[in-house]
Amino acid sequence: MKWGGLFALVVLAACGDAVTGSVTRSPPLPGNGDGASSSGGAASSGGGASSGGAGSSSSGGAGSTGSGGASSGSGGVSSGGDGGLVSGAPIPPSSVTCTGKTGATGDTTLNLTSGGYARDSLLHVPAGTDPTRGAMLVLNFHGFSSNAAEQVALTSMNGEADARGFLVATPDGLGAGWNAGDCCTELQPSNVDDVQFTRDLLSLIESQYCIDPGRVYATGMSNGGFLSHRLACALSDTIAAVAPVAGVLGIDPTSCVPSRPVPILDFHGTADPVVPYDGGPAAKLVPGVVFRSVPTTMDFWRGANACLGAATVDYQNGTATCTRWSDCAGGADVELCTLVGEGHEWPGGLPVPTLGASTSDVIATRRMVDFFVAHPMPPL
Repeated sequence: MKWGGLFALVVLAACGDAVTGSVTRSPPLPGNGDGASSSGGAASSGGGASSGGAGSSSSGGAGSTGSGGASSGSGGVSSGGDGGLVSGAPIPPSSVTCTGKTGATGDTTLNLTSGGYARDSLLHVPAGTDPTRGAMLVLNFHGFSSNAAEQVALTSMNGEADARGFLVATPDGLGAGWNAGDCCTELQPSNVDDVQFTRDLLSLIESQYCIDPGRVYATGMSNGGFLSHRLACALSDTIAAVAPVAGVLGIDPTSCVPSRPVPILDFHGTADPVVPYDGGPAAKLVPGVVFRSVPTTMDFWRGANACLGAATVDYQNGTATCTRWSDCAGGADVELCTLVGEGHEWPGGLPVPTLGASTSDVIATRRMVDFFVAHPMPPL
């Protein structure tokens, strides 16, 4: 969870003065080698997502296509080929239309006040985004003691957005963390409400950009993954699906009562020293904190989503096995990608060697975007 100082290659984006509802142009973040997105999403050493050669597409347009691997559907087992994904599954054209939306493309910093605190978020809008057509939006939350710029570099989500035509908001947590339950509020002011902050951030983005309300998603690393789980509990009326990485459910399950079944795609390494796969106390960074296990977390979501189907292996490649439970209420599939031997890492992302082994046997960013595309918000 602790990332500070581990990404010396990243130049932090300027956030400007915190003024309610303001937007400032962010300087571009440098890439990390060939294939990095122009907005600073570093290509991973194992073939992570990048915008190189793909070009931008307008929201709703067909993205790039990859070779081999699995589609986002629930069909048979797939393996091999660039982490096993067909990157660029088309984002269906949205029926949502807007007028008067004047938000800029490229990279900006959004500044707002939420709960009496000045807050900010990076926003990436691909060139060519149609301001009159509803766009997909992914919220991308960083880990404890990290920040938005590091999350951009870690995940290469902005490069995937350029290739496929969706928006990415990467917020900064107060005290470099999120109020997500079991962890991590040590450095936060008291009474920080990050669920309300998420609502306020979405309202600000929607005031300036044409967002399809049926295609708003959340992901996050570590503490940001915990927050993704919490948002599935608390904002199921707003968040269509979530894809936590190296994070488990951090609140009392009895307090997680979503208003509808929420599709869940979870990624976790079996050798994670910070959030242990089998639960228990962390061996690194947050000693004394005891976490739920990954199996317990997934059992909760299978029950919450009333999944009746047997587990099926949807994807297998090297150390990566993705198991899916389908036949769930409202089509809210539950999927777990287990990475044997991986540490506290973003699969296919920028490795952080001090937190254990990393793998590109599945590219988390690509697979989760495919999952998001396949799981829009159902009609209410």
